[in-house]
Order: sequence, then C-alpha cells, then structure tokens
Amino acid sequence: MSREVFLLFLSVLGACHGCLQDPASAYRFTGTVCRLTYPAAVVLNEKTTKVIEAAFQHARYPSMKGEKSLAFIGRVKYGLDNLEIYNLTIGRSAFELRPGEGIAIEISNVSAVFKGTIQYGYGSWLVNVSNSIDFEIESQIDLGINPKLYCGNGKVAADTSDCYLNFHKLHLHLQGDKEPNWLKKLFTNFITLTVKLVIKGQICKEINKAANILADFIQDTAEQFLSDGDISVDISLAAPPVITANYIESYHKGLTNYKNTTAVIDDSVFHPSHLTENRMLYFWVSDQLFNPMISAAKQDGCFKLNISGEELIRLFQTDLSSVPPQFFTKCLKESASPELRVWCSSGPFLNTSTIGTTVSAAASGELYCDSEGTAMLSFQTSVVVDVTASYADKQLFLHGKPTEVSIMQALLPLQNQYLQKGAEVEFLREAVEKIGIPKVLFVLQTELTRLLDKQGANLFDIYNPEMLPRDGYVVIQMDFGFPHHLLVEFLKRTL
Repeated sequence: MSREVFLLFLSVLGACHGCLQDPASAYRFTGTVCRLTYPAAVVLNEKTTKVIEAAFQHARYPSMKGEKSLAFIGRVKYGLDNLEIYNLTIGRSAFELRPGEGIAIEISNVSAVFKGTIQYGYGSWLVNVSNSIDFEIESQIDLGINPKLYCGNGKVAADTSDCYLNFHKLHLHLQGDKEPNWLKKLFTNFITLTVKLVIKGQICKEINKAANILADFIQDTAEQFLSDGDISVDISLAAPPVITANYIESYHKGLTNYKNTTAVIDDSVFHPSHLTENRMLYFWVSDQLFNPMISAAKQDGCFKLNISGEELIRLFQTDLSSVPPQFFTKCLKESASPELRVWCSSGPFLNTSTIGTTVSAAASGELYCDSEGTAMLSFQTSVVVDVTASYADKQLFLHGKPTEVSIMQALLPLQNQYLQKGAEVEFLREAVEKIGIPKVLFVLQTELTRLLDKQGANLFDIYNPEMLPRDGYVVIQMDFGFPHHLLVEFLKRTL
C-alpha cells in the first residue's frame, strides 16, 4: 500500500497569492487553519524558560572599550573582553495574549554571573593586555518581551524588538574582590552602566533570533511531516496570524505540490466561527487540500495492493451469501501461488459533509493463478464508501461503510469471455464490499500509523483527539502535552 497516503488524512498547519494583510480577504485562499487556544499557550509557556536560558547562555557579548574623565583621577581607559555567563537560574514565567497586538511575556528573577577580563588604567598609568584582570558581574534581572507575530516571507515571524531588562542587581567585582576600595568602586560603577546596555542589547537580540528560529523550526517540521517523495504541501501563510484574548490563529495556503504542478485554492469556505475555544488545539482542513493530495498520490503510483498465497486464501474464507464461481475456487485451491492485484484506476474523490466523509473511486483488479502467466480474471469496480477516522493509543483507525458497490466489467482473458450480470458478477460485487473494502482500510490504517510514527507523531502526548466532518472541511480538535523531544531538537538546532 502507498507510502504517501497518510497525506490524505492528517494535516497540521499552512503560491498563487501572497500573504494578504486582511485575514477576512484571505479566507477563500486558505486550505488549512491552526488555532492555538489559551490553555495550550499555558503549556507552551512552561517551556519558555528553556528557550530563554538558551538565549542567555549562547548570546555572544562583544568586547567593550571606552574612556571617561573622573575628578581627581584624570582620564580612565578600560576594556572588557571574553564576557561569558555562568550559574544561570530563572524564576517564573508569565504571559498574556493581547488582542490585535501580540503576546506579553514576563520572566522574573533571572540570576546570572558574567565573567571575563578587564584592562584599565588611569592618569598616566595603564595596565597592558598581558596583565589583564579577571572580573565577575553578579546580576539579578527581570525580563519583559512583547512579541508581535506577522507574516515574514510567507511564514509566521516574531518581532521581539519590544524587549526590556530591569536590573535589580548588577555588581562588578575585580579579581573576586567583594569589598572594593573607594577608587575601585567609583571605577566599577560607571563601567556597570556600559555593561547594562551591552547585556540588554545582546540578550534581546538573541531572544529575537531564538524566537524566529523556533517559528521556522515548527513550520519546517510541519512541512516535512506533510511531505514524502515528490509530494509536498505549501503551508505558507495566506494572511498574518490573528491574536485574541483566547487564542492565536494562523491561516495557511495548504497547496499540494507534485513535481512541477501546484494546486490552486481560491474558493475556500473557511470562517472563524467554524472553530470553538473549548480544546487546546484545532486544525481546520479543507476538502480542497485533501483532493489534490489524493490526485497527486494516484499519479505517483500509490494506490496499489497485491495479496497472494495463504493471505489471499484466508481472506476468501469469509462467509459470503454468494457462491464463488468454480474457476475462482479452483484458482485459489489448486494454484501454488495465487495472487490478486488491485489498483485505483480513477479517483478517489473525497466529499465531506456533516453526515460524514464520502470517498468515491473506481478500482481495477486481476487474479492470477500463475504469477508468470496471464490473468485468469480481470474486473473493474466502482465504489462509494462513507469513511470515519479516529485516533487513540497512538493508533489511527479507519471505519468504512460501503453505500454503493458495482461491477462495471468482468472478463476471463484466457477465454476472452465477459461475465454477464448474474451469480458470478454478484459474487465479485459482494467480495469487493465485504472483503476488498475492509482489507484496503485495514492496510491503509496500518500503513498510516506506521508513517505517523516515522514522522514522530507517536512522540506527542495527544489527548482525546476528535475528527469532526463538516460541509467541505474537517475539524481536528485535541488537547496535548508539549513533546519534550521537539524542544530538545529545537535547542540543538539553536545551539
């Protein structure tokens, strides 16, 4: 069964249109939407300190040089080099969603020790570099960041320029001297003012860098999750993210790319009223995203299934009301290696409504009694199946209810004889309905689960996921626990 088929059923986020500034104007170009509610933001905020720690610890502080005239001393020259951070601890983190503006984040009680070397001199005497003196800076800081989310190069980007540090303590000690004399104290006091500016500038710069790396990392991860082989999905933004007091919502194009072809969505039915605020995370996925993915998968030669040997024989031990034709029974019982080859000859086409998701397709099949010979039976069938999907215990389940099954053509190639309507055709129709469709769904859900695990979905803590069919789209809603592995991989990338 195909590798890429999982793209038909699971999507997580978002080239013919640019990023429109008005979300309402962009709705009709939107293939998928992500809504992250306030409770989810609380979970994510619990990991904020790890990102802030990375920003502090891996900021690169430039060397500082300066001079100043002091009364009774003369001109003082100084230089600070090799500034590094040690013993970092962070207190608590709090946040607020500000409608139409951004996110307010407060990081309280950040304690750190900065160490480095200093060269300084005053009057006519100057200590040279070879005689530089070690120093320590003790600090206790409150950090405030007010990120604003916007559309940057088609992706969610963060502007954290509204960033400030409130220093409760910033003391510079020379050579570990905790009780400096009046001269050293006067000297260190004015250097401390310079250090404050440098630390603030570098920390805020690093936080802005980390925030955008995180945004890119999440979106790149989503694109990789939705890509396999020549099939990929463009999840670039259709409009800037929207922030309310209760959720953050992003609108993505959701355009399927296959080789040199890109799908088009220009009449999407999305409206924010389609989503509620009761769960932590929502994904809105349009049929207009699913169907181009299905078409690409078919073009890529995906929808094929071969069943042979004992597995095939066991399948047809299913009780059917129709009597199997003699040629069919003989093939299964007397052949050393019977094989059934089935493939999708047209479609599938997916249509979602409030009563469920209906998949219609035409399939062809061939039964071989000898894999090296000519097919003993060739047939074409048309099916319509109502499909529902669920996810539990890290396993995807597909449930199908056939509503229409017909045999369009059946041929015995060796006899060059078409089977007419009657018992033999009815047997094929019943076999497709009661054996073929359940087998395809079982193989599909097994393969989808394997591929989801391969992409790391099983590493997420997903609680009570629901897939709700609506008119022209599906809403996937869930609660979750932030996956530790995602944070680890992000920090590795950041470092």
